[in-house]
Amino acid sequence: MSRLRLMTWNVRSLRDDREAVVRVLRQSAPDVLFVQEAPRFLRAQAKLAALARQSGLVVAAGGRPAAGVALLTTLRIDVDEPANHLLTKTPRLHQRGLAMARLTLGDRSFVGGSIHMGLDAVERRQHATEIVERVGQDCSIVAGDLNETSSGPAWQTLAIGRRDVGADADLPTFSAKNPRRRIDAILVPDEWTVHAVSPLEIVDESELVAATDHLPVIVDVLG
Repeated sequence: MSRLRLMTWNVRSLRDDREAVVRVLRQSAPDVLFVQEAPRFLRAQAKLAALARQSGLVVAAGGRPAAGVALLTTLRIDVDEPANHLLTKTPRLHQRGLAMARLTLGDRSFVGGSIHMGLDAVERRQHATEIVERVGQDCSIVAGDLNETSSGPAWQTLAIGRRDVGADADLPTFSAKNPRRRIDAILVPDEWTVHAVSPLEIVDESELVAATDHLPVIVDVLG
């Protein structure tokens, strides 16, 4: 089977250097991109579609209907059962969502879910439980901005039955200018053979800093 590259990235509503975002995506060449903070307001879906098109991708699910999280894929990926879910709203806090779909490349099929957890710890725990119920445990990937480190309870809930691919290297993802905390992750099925790829192996650091305030997480699925 050919390589499957997964990437998750918080693009901060494209408020920074949008062209740098496109360049990073073209150089990274993900097959599946899990997006956080996609455009949410004026012409949100058109802006997301334009980003996908210019980056060699298509929108599989999400965007404004999923409160700013999205799944983008290459045309190599077959997309089935796309769905946008709003998670339980906490008063006075931002609406959070889940963008998901069944994705297939060759003989590998899995459910992918893009998420962006909130800043409130109690809400994160509740949302983690809701996300697991939606995506299931059978061959599913959860990826996104978790807004807590790997020792956090929400992260631990999402990681049940899944591998935290970035755990060994433990490279910080926030902030892009001064990375100190690893709060972004790709969690894959335990049985998968995978390889974490540092974005600095692919893209110049100045491009990453210009693009947004998070560093992307990139994983190659092997075999």
